[in-house]
Amino acid sequence: MILNIRIRQFAREDSGTMLVTWGLTFVVLLGIAAMSFDLGRTGITRSELQSFTDNVALAAAGELDGKDDAIIRARAAAANLISDRKTFGSGGSVLSGDTDYTLTFFSELPADDTAALTSVTTDPAEAAFVRAVATPSTVGAYYGAAFAALTGTTRPNEQARASSVAGFTQYACDITPLMFCVPPGFSADASIGEMILLRSGGNGSAWGPGDFGFLDPGKVLVDEDGPCAGLSGAQLDACLLGAEGSITQCFSQRGVDIEPGQKVGIRDAVFNVRFDMYHAIMNGKRNDPDYPPAPNVIKGRKPKGGGSCIGNNEEAADSVALPRDNCFESGGCARFGDGNWAAGRTKYVDANYGGVDPHPAAATRFEYYVAEINAAGGPGSGNPILSGLDETGRPMCSPNQSADINRRVVIAAGIDCTANPVSGSVTGVPVEEFVKIFLTEPVGTHTTSPPTLNIWGEVVGSAGGGAGGTGDAGIFRDVVQLYR
Repeated sequence: MILNIRIRQFAREDSGTMLVTWGLTFVVLLGIAAMSFDLGRTGITRSELQSFTDNVALAAAGELDGKDDAIIRARAAAANLISDRKTFGSGGSVLSGDTDYTLTFFSELPADDTAALTSVTTDPAEAAFVRAVATPSTVGAYYGAAFAALTGTTRPNEQARASSVAGFTQYACDITPLMFCVPPGFSADASIGEMILLRSGGNGSAWGPGDFGFLDPGKVLVDEDGPCAGLSGAQLDACLLGAEGSITQCFSQRGVDIEPGQKVGIRDAVFNVRFDMYHAIMNGKRNDPDYPPAPNVIKGRKPKGGGSCIGNNEEAADSVALPRDNCFESGGCARFGDGNWAAGRTKYVDANYGGVDPHPAAATRFEYYVAEINAAGGPGSGNPILSGLDETGRPMCSPNQSADINRRVVIAAGIDCTANPVSGSVTGVPVEEFVKIFLTEPVGTHTTSPPTLNIWGEVVGSAGGGAGGTGDAGIFRDVVQLYR
């Protein structure tokens, strides 16, 4: 009887039932905590790997300038410049060297960021993008394993992965929108002091080394805040080729749009304002401060009508322009010279300085031009460069004078027209390099229609350089960025 009563009392008793609830809840909370620790460790490892691949891709992309050793330099930069650490995961804690990543190079990226990369290349001239993929790192599920042991379940380890895609391009901003065909293997820095005869290339014909044309046929890269804003037609072309200041926006080294050099309305006059010559379409620009002459305009010519500059310039009786390379005078070269101007230099010194060379240390014509300016008090001075001659070397027609010593320097996009055949207008043509060219004499026009222009210039060097920044003329930027 008493036993039955005790059994009924036990069945009705509810004391301690919360202990069971708390016990089950504690097991669940322990499992969640274990998972959070493991997921946190995995997340940290992924973040560390992502930071590592970002830096590896950026370091490698910074070397993809299209030169023959670009990929070699890219791999070396990634391996030697980037070192990082990871807190968890399999393998060593130090992330450094190509055992911790793989690099793949691409010529282009798909428009859709979610699409797979397929344009793999091993050609350094085409490699514009690089993908860095980290070696996967296994993160042990230690807390999860303990929970799994208590519950009789299994908890797999996590794999931490990361990848990054970066690319490089150089932009040339505020430059003269010119291009010219370079011979295979041409290097501006290896050709400093050598003369080039640039001749306008025509429509429908195969272009060869030395032919030149113009950039931006659609005129979409005109600087909206510069002197050419709001102009159109021939006046816009004249401004882009003759004005000083912020002329153009930025051209990508990876691809430019070009058009022929033979264009109606484009004449020697648009270039020759740099030499204090104002005629034809530029006749009304003499007093315009946007079209100043250079601080040194020695050209072997004088203005008709004396200081009033009525009409065109005429040959001076007692001064000469900077000479061409000897081989042009002898017929030994056609478009590209060899930098030897010794014979012409003697004639230049005899005519302009009475046979006594005042600047014997100047090796190139550009160096001589600069030395003449500095000897007369600098680019801001009005002191004459030449004495007792028909021309003083300073502007005589325009009341303005540029303070920029590089006013007679133009920057042209050098294009391999053999590898990239040019005929008429073409889009997306890669630039081998942007070249600084010093105009040694006024631009001449042949009696053809449209006119064929002859630009005689001396190579000053490669514009912008590998480090970007502001060059001697124009602004150059090396842009390296992450895309994925």
